[in-house]
Formats: sequence, structure tokens, C-alpha cells
Amino acid sequence: MTTNGVPTSPRRAVFLDVDGTYAHHGIVPPGHVDAVRAARAAGHLVLLCTGRPRAMLPERILAAGFDGLVAAAGAYVEVDGAVLKDQRFPADLAARAVRTLDEHDIAYVLEGPDVLHGRPGVDERLRQMHRGRFGPSDDRDGPTDILDSLRMAEDLTEVSFGKITYFESPLAGGALLDAIGAGVGVLPSSIPGMGDSAGELYLDGVHKAIGIDLVATHLGLAREDVVAVGDGLNDLEMLAWAGTGVAIVGAPPEVIAVADRVAQGPQDEGLIAAFAELGLT
Repeated sequence: MTTNGVPTSPRRAVFLDVDGTYAHHGIVPPGHVDAVRAARAAGHLVLLCTGRPRAMLPERILAAGFDGLVAAAGAYVEVDGAVLKDQRFPADLAARAVRTLDEHDIAYVLEGPDVLHGRPGVDERLRQMHRGRFGPSDDRDGPTDILDSLRMAEDLTEVSFGKITYFESPLAGGALLDAIGAGVGVLPSSIPGMGDSAGELYLDGVHKAIGIDLVATHLGLAREDVVAVGDGLNDLEMLAWAGTGVAIVGAPPEVIAVADRVAQGPQDEGLIAAFAELGLT
């Protein structure tokens, strides 16, 4: 059975990136909520697949209802309330990364599934950076989702985390990796407006497609029954892995290149048309 030339099955699984795909500056358009609910009502599964940790997924993002999530860019996987994966930085690598960030006075947040950790003052550095980019009266989501889950302490030696978001770095991504040493990878920040001095440090070899593969295996789904939608460089692997990869208009060229089709962004409620064209609603 096909819809608009796309094979359909009784049940498909859709994995949605959050920032720039499902939500715009942390706000989910009503049409996207309706599209998710309609797809699930039609018998399909819809999961979030994001670089955000679970702690940075507030109710306004989860309100549509989801069957699970791949968070922390693949380090954390949850399906129907059951945790399938929760991978953290090994202790020696965690210590090395934090020491390097401190040595270069880089602001950072250590991302665990349930809470974010940082040193005292990182909250104000984040606020100042946000004000500098958007102004004091801007009503964008900004750092709210970080600040709401942030716990600060001088001693971070016992903190367990799966990913790091950093900003105000004097080192470019490659130079920062060289300073830390083996075991980590780096991507530009997926948080809107963070700029070139910000990025995300993740465990080398961990990415969203690994999380999706784990979910598909757990649910007994074939790759051809998986749809992935995203707009960032951390979505490359998942778009290439999925049976149908959908890139958001305006995504980097390499992201567009691995996708099977494109959709409009959340500003235009692009998932409404994309879900309909894919036979999900």
C-alpha cells in the first residue's frame, strides 16, 4: 500500500528533532501538536529525537504526547516509560573534559537525564550571553529550559553526565577536542542563537541513529518503517539511517543531501503537510 508514492505499513515510527524541527525557539506550534496526535491516533508511533537531555524537555514540548524519546543526542533512550539506554561519560574522561573547560574559562553545563550541573555563576554568564544576542525584552525561549533544570556547585567531581553544552569558548571546536584528548566529539550548539563560541561535547561514537536503532530493535520495526525528521548536523546519522529521512528547509547542505525529502520549518507548521504526504495522518 502506498500514499503519494511512499510505502506505508500498519505501524510506522516517526522520530522528531526538537529545536528547529518540532519547535521554534522552544515553542511548539499548534499544528505540530495536532499532527503528532493525529499520527498516533492513526496507529503510528511518534518519538522525540533530540540533542536535549530529558531534563530540558518541559511540558510545553511534551504536551502532544509521545511514545518515547531519544535524548542527549543518542546517549539516553526511553520507550513507553522504560529506559533502554543511559550512557554517561566515563569518570576519567569526565574529569579530563571538565578540567580542560575550567582551564580555558569556558562556561559549560553538564547534562544528566534529570538535572543539569554547572559551576556558580554559569547561570549569569548564560543570561548575559542571551541578552547580548537578543536584547533584554526578547521573549524567545532563550536559556529558560537550561536555567530551570540547573543546579550549581563548586565541586562537580561526583557529577554523572552524558553530554556537555559549552559557550563563551575561546577555542574553536577542533582546538577544544585537541585540548581534551581522545574520547569526545564536538558539534555546533543546537540551541538557537548560541553562536560560534558555543557547542556540544558528546561521547565519540554516540549519535541519534544509535538510539533509533535501539528503539527499532526493541519494538521489532524494520528500517523502512522508520521516519526521521531533523534540521541540524547532529541529525545527519539519523536521516541517513531511517527508511525515510526528512530534512527541514534551510538545513545545512550536507543534511539536505542525505534526506529523501524536505519539509517546511516549525514557523510554517511544516509537519502538517509532511505527515500528510507520508501517509501518517
